[in-house]
Amino acid sequence: MQANELSSLLETELSGLAWSMQPGDLEQFGQDWTRFHQPDASVVFFPNDIAEVQQIIRLANRTGQVVIPSGGRTGYSAGAVATGGEWVISMVRFNAISDFNPIDQTVKVGAGVITEQLQQFAADQGLFYPVDFASSGSSHIAGNIATNAGGIRVLRYGLTRDYVLGLTVVTGSGEILHLNQGLVKNASGLDFRHLFIGSEGILGVVIEAEIKLLAQPPNQSVMLLALTSLEAIMSVFALARKSLVLSSFEFFSDRSLKRVMAHRGFDNPFDELHPFYVLLEFDENEAAAMDVFESGMESGWVNDGIIAQSLDQATQLWQYREGISESIAHYTPYKNDISVKISLVPAFMEQLEDILAAEYPDFETIWFGHIGDGNLHLNILKPADMDTAEFKAQCEQVNVHVYGLIQQFSGSISAEHGVGLIKKPFLPYSKSAEEIRLMQAVKQVFDPNGVLNRGKVVDS
Repeated sequence: MQANELSSLLETELSGLAWSMQPGDLEQFGQDWTRFHQPDASVVFFPNDIAEVQQIIRLANRTGQVVIPSGGRTGYSAGAVATGGEWVISMVRFNAISDFNPIDQTVKVGAGVITEQLQQFAADQGLFYPVDFASSGSSHIAGNIATNAGGIRVLRYGLTRDYVLGLTVVTGSGEILHLNQGLVKNASGLDFRHLFIGSEGILGVVIEAEIKLLAQPPNQSVMLLALTSLEAIMSVFALARKSLVLSSFEFFSDRSLKRVMAHRGFDNPFDELHPFYVLLEFDENEAAAMDVFESGMESGWVNDGIIAQSLDQATQLWQYREGISESIAHYTPYKNDISVKISLVPAFMEQLEDILAAEYPDFETIWFGHIGDGNLHLNILKPADMDTAEFKAQCEQVNVHVYGLIQQFSGSISAEHGVGLIKKPFLPYSKSAEEIRLMQAVKQVFDPNGVLNRGKVVDS
């Protein structure tokens, strides 16, 4: 549809609804953080309420257009990119936090509420929203729901799914559903809420969510340990889990640390570089933390360590971990967001290291991850002189080996970033043909004309 035809259609059918066809808006809202696809949206809508979203979806069904829901666009799987003239629905105006219930400890949040806003709102009520990650200052709640986001505290608090008590959605056919409506216990048949959580916008557009909040946790301590080897990581994890009440157990490599130090101008937290590091957050218990450190030293797993002595120092130590993605973003990294059972992490990483040495001899690889829940982030950095398309193609060739190993370990090709366009060709490494067929059938039920995020996750 030509731009003038589209303008005429929208002025006739969606009079009064805010939209833009400005090149800057089309580029901004037509891509996410992957940068592997040229954005090619035809229009960006800025609806104000659920009725306007429903109007857009119904018009898309009548005209055969494809619609892409858009949040903070912080994803790494190209799940929110427009590559072929799609209509984009930005949920940025759905940014209200309302209906806080101190008895139920619940709150309603619009799709466009930023994660950090919800965290701050909870804190202002003396409560806690534990889902947290490096993009909390820009990611939207609906995007978190769409990918069932996890982050740095999954080890203790679980995933986004565990905090969604209710959802309001507009399906691909334009129906409005109010799912579970905040109930804690509800055994009245199928709970469609859980179909939409993690569905990456292929079934419906999330409008609002009712979120469960928690009591504030005890005071937390942060400890950064420098480890002797890859094998030492899980040994230290087992040791720490016995002695401490862990909220987080994050790891990163020496290459990751060097990138963060260079990007942010940080000093080395230790006197020298070490092969691997783990950052622990736990209920305040300095005596037990010292026991973990000393036992790790005696066992030959730990070279050095720091226990934060103030909130400022704890924040600084976290920056060495949370600054990694930002420090490598300009290299257009190819991200492998993978997971295996926690007990299998050492064996998996050992075999994966052999694959990386053989298949990526000329590329720099950056390791970090939420290793306490089996989630590893492997980032391949694009050489400055290599074409982006060629780089992506080479990484996808190596994926056959990486994902083949994941399949052997019964793991996941996507632990928390979703499938989108980038991981879609490799979905059979994690899902059986029967599962994929059923996923397609579910999409057909909620989006019979395939207007929502067509081509992402599974074929319509």
